[in-house]
Amino acid sequence: MTIAPFRQGTPPVQTLPPGRWHGRIWVSDLPLARPERYTGCVAEFDRSGLWPVLIPHDQRFAVNGEDWIDDRGRLAPADHRISSVDPAEVLARWWDTSCCDGACLRPFGAKFPGLARRPSRRADPLAEAGNTGSILAARAPHRLALVQTERPADIPAILGWTGMIKATDQVHELSAVLRSWEDRFGATLTVLGFDSLELSVAAPPRTQGRALTVAAEHRSFCLPAFAGQPGNLREFASSLVQTRRWRFSWA
Repeated sequence: MTIAPFRQGTPPVQTLPPGRWHGRIWVSDLPLARPERYTGCVAEFDRSGLWPVLIPHDQRFAVNGEDWIDDRGRLAPADHRISSVDPAEVLARWWDTSCCDGACLRPFGAKFPGLARRPSRRADPLAEAGNTGSILAARAPHRLALVQTERPADIPAILGWTGMIKATDQVHELSAVLRSWEDRFGATLTVLGFDSLELSVAAPPRTQGRALTVAAEHRSFCLPAFAGQPGNLREFASSLVQTRRWRFSWA
């Protein structure tokens, strides 16, 4: 089948498996049988305006015959508010120092250290996303989803995604941080789950020193992802050096 685009007048994308629109997101009925279709959708993004994300299988809903896309609520779309947000201010406000006695924050303290600098070199973010997405789709069942957007970072705000609701209901602020990571690191949304998301990263930090400030950003953005790791912020930063996939979960 060929999908009818959400925005009238947009050229149709490649032939796709059966699926349907769920509001502002199109989702295939079954997991991708051909992972290379994800790469094809990425290649057509400039023409179609439809960005592909992978929807992972979620046993929590499957056991009851549910689908979180239809059976769980959403926030109001907030993409119109993203550009008014300063991501540095957001991350500084989310910098939580109450989780420990301060040891886990070393070498930082009660004050958020600010945003990490943009790396000087990086791969093509779209090529990186296409490669990462096809690999993930080959390794585990994922449905293909398409969202009309000018940039992948805006998708949570466009959909009114509630995955981070345990931490904040300001989904436009989450998308503002994703925009900043897109700009600085070529970090591109590839996977969207009920309460998790995953980014492919074209320009990960290349040294421990650079990774430390990135780790602080990750900690502010999703404290549960940091709390689930052993050790302090220095050790967490080590896991980010040259890492081309960033995963966050608010489960």
